[in-house]
Amino acid sequence: MTDFTSLPDLAVRTLGGSVIAASDESFAEKENLLNPWRPAFQPETFGPKGQLYDGWETARRRGPGHDWALVRLGVPGRILGVVIDTAWFKGNFPPHASVEACFADGYPSLAELLDADWVEIVPKTVLKGDAEHAIATVDLGRRLFTHVRLNMFPDGGIARLRVHGHVVPNPRFMTGLTVDLAALENGARVADCSNMFYSSPDNMLFPGLARNQAEGWETARRRDDGHDWALIHLAAPGFIRLAEIDTTNLKFNAPAEFALTGIDDRRPPDNKASSWLLISRTRLQPDTRHRFRLSSPEVTSVRLNIYPDGGVARLRLFGDLSPATEQALRADWNDQTQH
Repeated sequence: MTDFTSLPDLAVRTLGGSVIAASDESFAEKENLLNPWRPAFQPETFGPKGQLYDGWETARRRGPGHDWALVRLGVPGRILGVVIDTAWFKGNFPPHASVEACFADGYPSLAELLDADWVEIVPKTVLKGDAEHAIATVDLGRRLFTHVRLNMFPDGGIARLRVHGHVVPNPRFMTGLTVDLAALENGARVADCSNMFYSSPDNMLFPGLARNQAEGWETARRRDDGHDWALIHLAAPGFIRLAEIDTTNLKFNAPAEFALTGIDDRRPPDNKASSWLLISRTRLQPDTRHRFRLSSPEVTSVRLNIYPDGGVARLRLFGDLSPATEQALRADWNDQTQH
């Protein structure tokens, strides 16, 4: 897989992505394109329209043209690559596909989107059946997008579309407010972790409540004297006022304790004033949302330590931005949307 696949999927349903419209969905619904799980398949399972597929499948075209699906990204961002997955589509996959993107602020209608300024980010590309195709986008610099259009030529089935890139938060919803500095939808990311055997630590930063253990971060059982940890780059430099450590659904595998350290990456790492213990080693309960008030200096990252191992459903870090950070966010947004 190409390196961009480690970046967040900007289109996934759990981040708010939605398939707004499609040219056709005769055999299988367009909404399946953004399902967060891997495509599933049960052979010889038929409904009124034919074999059931966990994907999007159109009718056989008998005239000119091609099929398409229009997707609103869950979060705006810079797109570095896409994954077009034709899993389980073996005799009915499209031979080619392309992807276009546009920036449309606010809540545009379908008619407005169809008339938007679309740019091709993935040219017409050969596809294989039952395969994942990781395709880097053309070089678009720092251009920002809110919607993509998946084109397939001429028809067929595609199981999933993943749109990987960097989240760029809209300053309209970040400035002058208390915000979750650890929210992926605001631009936070897990930069590194000690272990992700069962699930990705990025899950801790997703919106909403975790519905089961798989929707959080869970490590393997440790058999040594160490402990697990995750390093989170915050959405923007900020002052943390409230930390929330949620072990919901983790009844027999929650960590016994945790600690939280704040880091300012802008200072040299050998500078003692570059990190601060925000919450000392503290006991955790299983299946519980824990909340802690605190007052931190301005930090750019945090390190979450869990002792010795286990799972965390969600991490929330609510705080404020400095005037300088707010100004930088607005300038960055304007720079990426002026096209």
